[in-house]
Amino acid sequence: MFRARAPRLAVLATAVLVLGACQPSTGDDGHDAREPRFPKADRPIAQTTSSTFSTEALRDSSNEANVVMDLAQVRPGMTVADLGAGEGYYTVRLSQRVGKKGRVLGEDIDRGANERLAARVMREELENVSIKLGRPSDPSLPEKSFDRIFLIHMYHEVGDPYGFLWRLRPALRPGGKLVVVDVDRPAGTHGLPPSLLFCEFASVGYRLTEFVRKPELQGYYAQFEAAGPRPAPEAIKPCRISGAAPPKHNESQG
Repeated sequence: MFRARAPRLAVLATAVLVLGACQPSTGDDGHDAREPRFPKADRPIAQTTSSTFSTEALRDSSNEANVVMDLAQVRPGMTVADLGAGEGYYTVRLSQRVGKKGRVLGEDIDRGANERLAARVMREELENVSIKLGRPSDPSLPEKSFDRIFLIHMYHEVGDPYGFLWRLRPALRPGGKLVVVDVDRPAGTHGLPPSLLFCEFASVGYRLTEFVRKPELQGYYAQFEAAGPRPAPEAIKPCRISGAAPPKHNESQG
């Protein structure tokens, strides 16, 4: 399990950056023969534009982080991951919520964002936070390690959603939840229609447990858990934009 404390974060971040530069050999089509193949998403993928979604003061003015953490029932002592952490808006607030006995992993695929987050964690002396450089389609998280994994305004930018979700599943502890906050917009416009989100997650063996629309989130909150065995990569059926349909659930307007 990740155990790096604040004074060691700069070393940790540097080591992760070096490791991230090592890439396995690939075939003529650019695919690593040792890696499973996943279906391509039948939708446009939004391009990453910035590691900052909005100003922290503005987000705090709407009580965004507290609303999300309350919905996710984040409690002291939990171990949580903030993927697409950016400048650390959620990483810092999760650190405060889980307390000294909890652990937080902040991860981003942007090296610059990771370095800035590491510096912030050291500056604010957040000893329960570790930083890790992620890969676009593989968060590379340790198995059965997290009570909650957060994907805040970032899932619509994942270029290999089925591979990403498939590799992410083992990191959840029994009873763990995967939390998505996003905006109800057409795919490719920095958001995702909920019906398509539900379909993609269901294709990889996740069950929707809660869906809420709240103005504080500038969008919606969706919560999932792993359900049944993880499907084989070749058995995953890609969702079609025109045919995506949500599973049965109780939607709350908050």
